[in-house]
Amino acid sequence: MKPLIALLGLLSLPVMAAEPTLYGRYEYIAVSDIGETFKAKMDTGALTASLSAKNIEQFTRNGEDWVRFRLATKDADGKVYEHKLARISKIKSRADEDEEENLDPSHRPVVELELCLGDVKRTVEVNLTDRSNFNYPLLIGAKALREFGAAVNPARRFTAGKPDC
Repeated sequence: MKPLIALLGLLSLPVMAAEPTLYGRYEYIAVSDIGETFKAKMDTGALTASLSAKNIEQFTRNGEDWVRFRLATKDADGKVYEHKLARISKIKSRADEDEEENLDPSHRPVVELELCLGDVKRTVEVNLTDRSNFNYPLLIGAKALREFGAAVNPARRFTAGKPDC
């Protein structure tokens, strides 16, 4: 009987989870696959990460789905990037949620990119869409924040400094 009581005592011990790293609402993030560092918005209200891209076209290479695009940023040099397509994301905008009508969600290509935040590097799914009308060409959503073990303090900015991966 004593071993059972000892076992039950162990089961009631609190489990200590790793504390998340606290970042600001805006951070610098390097995208290794593109060779650029962007100012990014850390957005807990968005599910997926988004990168500003234009001239997005899907194609097939060796029987696999790929996507070709150019960056849609102020300093873009017009270089064409090609990445294997991870999937197609269905995005429902906030405006759609408020409408009575059932509007079609947008479909965006998703690629896996290696991102560096502070000194942490992770491979993250990023959807491609034209964000040139927004202040930040890269948006980091909740899925990517979880990958980085991140929490966001909206009162802070650029707490991680320049990426160092």
